[in-house]
Amino acid sequence: MGSHTHEVTDAIIDTLKRAGSALKAEGIRFALAGGCAAYARGAAPSLHDVDFVLVEEDVPRALETLRQVGFRTAKPPEDWLVKAFDEEDRLVDLIFRIEERPITAEMISRAHMINTAALSLPVLDATDLVISWIMPMSEHSCDYGSMLPQVRALREQVNWDRVAEVVSVSPYASTFLTLLDRLGVACPKPPADDADTRWP
Repeated sequence: MGSHTHEVTDAIIDTLKRAGSALKAEGIRFALAGGCAAYARGAAPSLHDVDFVLVEEDVPRALETLRQVGFRTAKPPEDWLVKAFDEEDRLVDLIFRIEERPITAEMISRAHMINTAALSLPVLDATDLVISWIMPMSEHSCDYGSMLPQVRALREQVNWDRVAEVVSVSPYASTFLTLLDRLGVACPKPPADDADTRWP
């Protein structure tokens, strides 16, 4: 890993610690997601921004909390997240909906407290994390290759049967699971006709 990559990773981790510690101190329901969550769970660093998931009703308080510690906040055209930027313009995404499904308190409660860069933070359950990555796959966003290393790194932490149940509605996500099965990464059972596919 080159020195520039180290610098980027260290900078993002610093942003993660600042934002995460502020949200945690305020008692906001959230969990670390995205590449930072994969890193916290043992995957190789591939960090470009910080992703948190949270319940939508907590978004205003989360934005105000980050503003108070020096972040600039923004509401983009997308209706599933808001953004915050630190003084160096490093990005924090606050995500409250994934693929038209709202983040729920139950999903947050499944997160695990993990020591991440000397700070204990709630990190999205590995099964929920993988689902959050592959559920949004579509004909316009279907990069299996870039996702494979992170998913492989988490494979032993994931309930693959649960993943298969939830993503069975998506041909793109289901095809990715077939690839993972062929590669020996995951061996999910086909979902039953009456399987509970609710998520989060």
